[in-house]
Amino acid sequence: MSTARRPVALITGASQGIGAAVAGLLAPRYDLLLGGRDPERLSILIEELTAAGPVSAQALQVDLTDDAALAEALSGIDRLDALVHSAGIGELGTVETTPAATWRQQFDVNVVAVAETTRLLLPALRAAGTDTGADVVLVNSGSGITAKAGWGSYAASKFALRAFGDALRAEEAGNGIRVTSVHPGRVDTAMQRRVVEHEGGEYDGSRFLRPDSVAAAVLAALTATREAHITEIVVRPQG
Repeated sequence: MSTARRPVALITGASQGIGAAVAGLLAPRYDLLLGGRDPERLSILIEELTAAGPVSAQALQVDLTDDAALAEALSGIDRLDALVHSAGIGELGTVETTPAATWRQQFDVNVVAVAETTRLLLPALRAAGTDTGADVVLVNSGSGITAKAGWGSYAASKFALRAFGDALRAEEAGNGIRVTSVHPGRVDTAMQRRVVEHEGGEYDGSRFLRPDSVAAAVLAALTATREAHITEIVVRPQG
């Protein structure tokens, strides 16, 4: 008797924060490919996931901005049911104080790497999409909807990420691929600590969303019945 194939999900930025929380929620449902640049953190996460139950999780250590290394790392994936883009950076500064190098770095990580990863994996996503359906989830930001003073280059990269998602959704609808943009407000992560330090404030994680709350939004998009396409989710801290 043949057993049903477990779906496969690839999560970028999985070594910490929202990416790690997404991995924890998806582990019971998907075989996981966990992307990140920190092998020690990925190893710890895999140990935690496998200790909690029978879980298949594999580290995919790669620099998403290294085109050749990325292509090599993804070359063996021939079918993919879910691609969750959680990797990203956030450098703040006014237009006056933000140099060209920062603009290029944020767009390279937050947009170009996402586009190239998706492009390389489209055949694998289409293979699943034309069968049982596939999903791409872009963990964006509230800054992908509203730009504030001092957040120019970061917000611009997130606006661009939102546009990428809209274009991908329109192009791949006929291939059974759903595309969801998730726009969380401020989240209790290491990045948020750097933001608060930049703002000169005192950090209080209870004021912000928990990574698990954002992961729950990702799970909602992935588990929606196939006739439903959740194109955008906005999650903000209560109060």
